[in-house]
Amino acid sequence: MAAHRSGPLKQQNKAHKGGRHRGRGSAQRDGKGRLALKVLSRKVRKELSRVDQRHRASQLRKQKKEAVLAEKRQLGSKDGPPHQVLVVPLHDRISLPEAFRLLQDKDTGTVHLNEWGSTHSFVLLCPRLKHRWYFTSARPGDLHAVLDMAKVADTILFLLDPLEGWDSTGDYCLSCLFAQGLPTYTLAVQGISDLPPRKQIDARKKLNKAVEKRFPDDKLLLLDTQQEAQMLLRQLANQKQRHLAFRDRRAYMFAHAADFVPSEENNLVGTLKISGYIRGQTLNVNSLLHIIGQGDFQMKQIDAPIDPFLLNPRVVKSQDSGAAMEICAVDTVVDMEEDLKVLMKADPERQESLQTEVIPDPMEREQTWPTEEELNEANDCLKESSKVVKKVPKGTSSYQAEWILDEDGESGGEDEYDDTEHEDFIEEESQNESSEKEEEEECETMTIGESVHDDLYDENVDEEAEEKMLEKYKQERLQEMFPDEVDTPRDVAARIRFQKYRGLKSFRTSPWDPKENLPQDYARIFQFQNFTNTRKRIFKEIEEKEVKGAEVGWYVTLHVSEVPVSVVEYFKRGAPLIVFSLLPHEQKMSVLNMVVSRHPGNTEPVKAKEELIFHCGFRRFRASPLFSQHTAADKHKFQRFLTADVALVATVYGPITFPPASVLLFKQNSNGMHSLIATGHLLSVDPDRMVIKRVVLSGHPFKIFTKMAVVRYMFFNREDVLWFKPVELRTKWGRRGHIKEPLGTHGHMKCSFDGKLKSQDTVLMNLYKRVFPKWTYDPYVPEPVPWMKSEISSTVPEVDME
Repeated sequence: MAAHRSGPLKQQNKAHKGGRHRGRGSAQRDGKGRLALKVLSRKVRKELSRVDQRHRASQLRKQKKEAVLAEKRQLGSKDGPPHQVLVVPLHDRISLPEAFRLLQDKDTGTVHLNEWGSTHSFVLLCPRLKHRWYFTSARPGDLHAVLDMAKVADTILFLLDPLEGWDSTGDYCLSCLFAQGLPTYTLAVQGISDLPPRKQIDARKKLNKAVEKRFPDDKLLLLDTQQEAQMLLRQLANQKQRHLAFRDRRAYMFAHAADFVPSEENNLVGTLKISGYIRGQTLNVNSLLHIIGQGDFQMKQIDAPIDPFLLNPRVVKSQDSGAAMEICAVDTVVDMEEDLKVLMKADPERQESLQTEVIPDPMEREQTWPTEEELNEANDCLKESSKVVKKVPKGTSSYQAEWILDEDGESGGEDEYDDTEHEDFIEEESQNESSEKEEEEECETMTIGESVHDDLYDENVDEEAEEKMLEKYKQERLQEMFPDEVDTPRDVAARIRFQKYRGLKSFRTSPWDPKENLPQDYARIFQFQNFTNTRKRIFKEIEEKEVKGAEVGWYVTLHVSEVPVSVVEYFKRGAPLIVFSLLPHEQKMSVLNMVVSRHPGNTEPVKAKEELIFHCGFRRFRASPLFSQHTAADKHKFQRFLTADVALVATVYGPITFPPASVLLFKQNSNGMHSLIATGHLLSVDPDRMVIKRVVLSGHPFKIFTKMAVVRYMFFNREDVLWFKPVELRTKWGRRGHIKEPLGTHGHMKCSFDGKLKSQDTVLMNLYKRVFPKWTYDPYVPEPVPWMKSEISSTVPEVDME
């Protein structure tokens, strides 16, 4: 009898593993020399228990709290710099002298008035509070001075009106300060006690409601009596400080005094001695200094004179009578003592260079001068290549053979004329400003009473400025309706007019070499191999590396060399003297890219390559920017106007600045005032960022045969059609095609599309070229005309207090 055999579908159960588990030795033997995975990271990263985690969190909180308290105690103390407070009135009814009179209370402390530069500043020493303040204010209507002083102020004290809070001028000032970055600030109301008692409560309620929109969770303090002034001082001393990143990584100083010593050779240039307190970081004498609005300079030495604003003056006893006598630090400054207190002198070998540009070598790209051996080799090659085989009669010499013509009738070959030499033709893009048909704007008619001031109003109108502004409005409107469309010129061939342009299969994916056809100005700038890594390395050195020099809080005198005398005259008129130390490479020129957004208070059209005034971090300069789209691609489309509600990138030539840094753009009007047009921040320092300008040529279908069509008015001669034949076509309704062949001599062309073309469609051709900014950098900014309420109110909306 045959035994039963299980089939292939029989279930096979897993066998039971009996015996002991495998040990470490057997695992190593089975591994046959293989190394196990390293688990050192798990040993180092110990998992803490819940109690240890709470203990570590409490230690971190304690360290941060101690750091904040140490910073608060040092600011304004005897070992730190005075607490610098910038007082900014936000309404024309605010009385700044009255506010200063309340703060200059002799019962509170000692007052030292500043006799140099601006008269609106004083130092208040309060031994009872163990604090010292330095109150400053800008000249009325000087916006740039307010912004510059806010860059170095520890606290900004805003003075508000009890009824309206701030007017249009104050709102404009707040917009600029918020865009630049606010340090610690305090709000104070002046004049609320002058109101009737019944209206005081209502005024405070309305004011609190209006303040909540701009300053949420901030309390209003009063400034009408001496007691309220003392409470305000206590609030200023106990406030937590807010940090501005661009100034915390650099040493900076607000000058208390300055002296100019002309040089022996030239009276127009000399040494500027600036005295003040070091803030931010330690200042090294070998680094460079930037005077805001004036440029970069080198230092000779740093002196340490006696602090003129000691919190506790020293007491000297007389030998004869033994009576105590307080000595004011200002009166005890001796020249011999100053000479003995020289902190540092500049080392020429370690001092930073003032070189801002690369000196281009015109022979850098040319071939070097050949040697004699290379010349002999070239002559031999030339002789061999010039030998021509000819049929000549017997007995003809080589000289006679040169004159015998070939069969073609030519004695020698000459180079033919090359049409590509016209590629060096320089063209300047200009839009066709005259349009045949313009849509008429709908106007509403209304009856207005006659005004007595009509004649005076017409006298103040600048007709040329009005015509220019009207033309800008027309160009901006045409750009919005027909983006990048231009008319093909009739007098110049399109292949010459657009010879620098090229066609792209895809704007996003088509390759474009960033080092191709660079302008001559690119030979003058500096470029980083990796800007991000350089920035991280420099910031890390600031945090970890110890710098020898003047420490924070020291009262020093900086000897700045090669300073023009115009700098001192400018600051003696009342402008603040502010200096910043420069990080490595920040004096060198490169290409800056800034992300900016249009300010809603300004509606005038701003065209690309217009001269604007920049506040970039601690710098202030003039330049003509390019505008481009803010995208993550490698190519960025050029924008002809600064459009609203869209963030664009402004590209200019400027000195290297390491972000973060705020950016403000101002435009100088015809009346001399500077109006804020855009705000933003510094994006990068990258010359390889490609800004691509697009030009769109348009044509109209003349005859349509299903997918074929005859297009005219895009070109006006046969040669242009053949020249642009490889470029792809598109239509406004989404069709794509290409040129098949030209028809006739008047620019008509046969085109093929991927679908049936409509008669009302428009055929377009996109051409692209890379554009570069103009070298118009100027570190000197002209002084603006002081604010006028009537001028500001026309661009900035009034504040509704209801």
